[in-house]
Amino acid sequence: MIWVSHEDGMTLITLGRPEKANALTADMLEALCIAVEESRDQKVIVLTGEGTVFCAGADLDAARSGLATSPMWERLSGALARFQGLSIAALNGTCAGGALGMVLACDLRICVPNTRFFYPVMQLGFLPQPSDPKRLAAIAGPSRARLMLTGGQKIGSEEALVWGLVDRIADPSALMDTARILAKDTLAADLSHIHGINALY
Repeated sequence: MIWVSHEDGMTLITLGRPEKANALTADMLEALCIAVEESRDQKVIVLTGEGTVFCAGADLDAARSGLATSPMWERLSGALARFQGLSIAALNGTCAGGALGMVLACDLRICVPNTRFFYPVMQLGFLPQPSDPKRLAAIAGPSRARLMLTGGQKIGSEEALVWGLVDRIADPSALMDTARILAKDTLAADLSHIHGINALY
């Protein structure tokens, strides 16, 4: 399930399948795409999840049926990258596989301690989505991108902070408060001013 709520210029999108590590089915992935696309006029988007894992990537049965290579992953990350407000990934736990694509496309990334990041495309025999390696290399550098994609390394939260893969590490009880603090100035600004600043990057 995907839960979407709107409040005062902010869309909160929550992955709600904690019993399956928030692994995405095709329906969930499409719902994510729609939720982001329909939030284009909002000031802030926050992505988070229920439970102790942000997202394990594609549901294994769905992945075997073709979801692992679905163009919807690229559709989702593209919609986030084009968003003209502030997008924040508030990671309540580990982020794996294709789910890393939507996280890399966000403007800011915060996580709880002991979060791990990995993208096991080499092990599973899939290619990553086209934009993911480029975004990962732009954030962390080409060699570190290869550590994850070619070397199959799992990166912990502290190392991810050093890499710039995350911007803050927050206590689980303060994760959403941290996201709201980061969103505060943007929520208080006019849309034209937000768009003007974003156009400078």
